[in-house]
Amino acid sequence: MKLGIINSAFDQAGVDTQTGLEHIARIGFDTVDIFTEAMTISNEEIQIIEKSCQENNLPVISLPVVAAGLIDFNEPVQEFHLKRCKKFIDLCQRFNADNLLLVLGEYIWQREVIPPEAQWEWAVKNTRELGDYAAEKGVEIALELEPFRLSLLNNLKEMVRFLDDCNHPQVKANIDISHLVLSDVSPSELSNLKGRAAHVHISDCDGKVHGDLPPGRGVVKFMPYLQAVKELELDGTIALELEYSPDPEKIVEWVEEAYNETDRMMSELDLRG
Repeated sequence: MKLGIINSAFDQAGVDTQTGLEHIARIGFDTVDIFTEAMTISNEEIQIIEKSCQENNLPVISLPVVAAGLIDFNEPVQEFHLKRCKKFIDLCQRFNADNLLLVLGEYIWQREVIPPEAQWEWAVKNTRELGDYAAEKGVEIALELEPFRLSLLNNLKEMVRFLDDCNHPQVKANIDISHLVLSDVSPSELSNLKGRAAHVHISDCDGKVHGDLPPGRGVVKFMPYLQAVKELELDGTIALELEYSPDPEKIVEWVEEAYNETDRMMSELDLRG
């Protein structure tokens, strides 16, 4: 597998796109995921990303999008977010990316007003439509498991049920290791995603809240999860997800630390290649 990173680590620290991508390549990453907004990204920014990635031999693998509106009870809101997600898929195609990392959102109003089954059905219907569009563009959909109480996909059982209901070859799962820990998903359960995963995120946490820390700064025991990922025989990328740097001026050191530890673990398992 390849080792990548979401470029938002540098963006949120105030580093411009080109410089961030140059840092990512210099540190030694194989790939990059691009955090952007497809509805508003300028042609100039697209060209900077294309040029920088080409010059630094840094393939774009994934584009994340949070599209909670896909399960909104207002049909025009769903329609807008379908259009927005299709813009992201178009951008994936332009960057020759493998997948769109899709976050579906949460049940609303404590699941008490809008029937949860209705939101689930809207999610399935709209994700299938995106799967059809993605197939036309040669892109996969990678669904994110979010470890929050009201998230639509907040444990592995619900992820598998959703994949079953969608029953679409382009719709797969993203494996986020710290999210699995926060959702009490054991490494052995990942076997349920054999042939059904498209991408992997890695970061650490304190075991209580969403952290996006460099591996080694929290409590996650990564090796059993990475071994389980290896056993899935996934031909893809493990992408570091680093946010909330305590000192933006030291973001390069923060990323280097995360890279070195992740590379060490992957190498120990003969997982990187």
